[in-house]
Amino acid sequence: MIIEGEPSTFVQCTACVEKTRMAQQPLLSLPEFQSVSTGTLMVKEPLNFWGGARVKPKDTKNSEPVYEPATGRVLCDLIPCGEEEVDEAIKSAHSAYLKWSKLSGMERARIMLEAARIIRERRDEIARAEVANNGKSITEAQVDIDVAWQGIEYYAGIAPTLSGQHIQLPGGSFAYTRREPLGVCVGIGAWNYPFQIAAWKSAPAMACGNAMVFKPSPMTPVTAVMLAEIYKEAGVPDGLFNVIQGGAETGGLLCQHPMVAKVSFTGSVPTGKKIMEMAAKGVKQVTLELGGKSPLIIFKDCELENAIKGALMANFLTQGEVCCNGTRVFVQREIMPQFLEEVVKRTKAIPVGDPMCEETRMGALISKPHMEKVLGYIKQAKEQGAKVLCGGEQFVPNDRKLKDGYFVFPCVLDNCRDDMTCVREEIFGPVMSVLPFDTEEEVLQRANNTTFGLASGVFTRDIARAHRVAANLQAGTCYINNYNVGPVEVPFGGYKMSGFGRENGQVTIEYYSQLKTVVVEMGDVESIF
Repeated sequence: MIIEGEPSTFVQCTACVEKTRMAQQPLLSLPEFQSVSTGTLMVKEPLNFWGGARVKPKDTKNSEPVYEPATGRVLCDLIPCGEEEVDEAIKSAHSAYLKWSKLSGMERARIMLEAARIIRERRDEIARAEVANNGKSITEAQVDIDVAWQGIEYYAGIAPTLSGQHIQLPGGSFAYTRREPLGVCVGIGAWNYPFQIAAWKSAPAMACGNAMVFKPSPMTPVTAVMLAEIYKEAGVPDGLFNVIQGGAETGGLLCQHPMVAKVSFTGSVPTGKKIMEMAAKGVKQVTLELGGKSPLIIFKDCELENAIKGALMANFLTQGEVCCNGTRVFVQREIMPQFLEEVVKRTKAIPVGDPMCEETRMGALISKPHMEKVLGYIKQAKEQGAKVLCGGEQFVPNDRKLKDGYFVFPCVLDNCRDDMTCVREEIFGPVMSVLPFDTEEEVLQRANNTTFGLASGVFTRDIARAHRVAANLQAGTCYINNYNVGPVEVPFGGYKMSGFGRENGQVTIEYYSQLKTVVVEMGDVESIF
């Protein structure tokens, strides 16, 4: 077939590309992903995805190994994208945006619901790949995948409800507002929740009619590509959700591209500042979900059993690699002995080991340098006077395939002071710092004495105190008599240097759309000229 006015070689080239795309099997259909177990996965496929297909990198000279946390073996090679590839991915996203934004909310919702259904159906296979790439326990990874499809399903429900407002004006004239998409949004993810964060950012963006180019952390490049392939299978236009691999340089190219309308970033405060600075040059909208050093306050009138379980959930999920963890645990002095005795007993009993085993409750940290950093914080804490009540050491499992994995026994620190490094800085590991307090007024002042403000928690039976403390804690989230629960219906985001903007909940629509005001004159123009 020859298209009139176009060279035949161009048509043949295009047809060749389309044939390649049609022949390409999704990652989850490949044999190596069929029954992933610890130490078996080796990814050789390209991990960039745009225009509806995985794309081979143009330049392999800056390739870096990506390691499986549980074994220390190489999982795949990360090849960062350069300027030309970033430009291709963004232009592909923009073309898809022009189609997607013309669909009604109901049409978008049907496709998003189909994506949620596919994820739900393949939950266990995605979870196993997530474990191989991230190191967390299979039990947690399965929950993460559930949260991902629930988020997509939630925003699919919101998509048809997006609407403007009608305002009556004098003389029969009127105005109305239109809620419109932004265009091409960039999502930059973190390595602690690779698949879930990709879903959390893409779902509200797509519900509003946007396209997204997503850059995963260079340490966890695999599962975001699976999400891209699932969206394609569900029926989104090719290019609507693209995946670009790379580190800081690639991220900078994305943030500064003139066709990008918004950047949503999850990660560290220093990187968040750089992204904000780059986005400011193009006056781009920014959402930042940054670090935390969150307080968990336990009053003497609490239900102690729940407070202990809450403290464990606040510190040891995903090996402690959670930005909103309540790592400063303030315990009222009268119950400190009972609390410490029981929390140490239960911390010692946490099964650490092969993250693919159903019995495991703590897997491996993300990398060897990060493990060494966490162990360094514990060493420094001891030097500054803290007392290690349990854990805080590298764990080498008996299983030979795990001997080079990045495992650390969960740690409880006593005899901590507010000025210690372990109390002031985000460790991002399985380290709980416990501090005594006497009065509500005192503990509120201490809890708020931080540059962070992501989350907080309080355990008490006194309902008036619970709400009073929640009102006075300077944090984007406050948990009362629980910790680290995150329904997709509830907004999540920080105060102070923990960032701004929100993810999840209805309010997030505000961060992925813009209002246009239309004023309609029904009479004659009144002019002073």
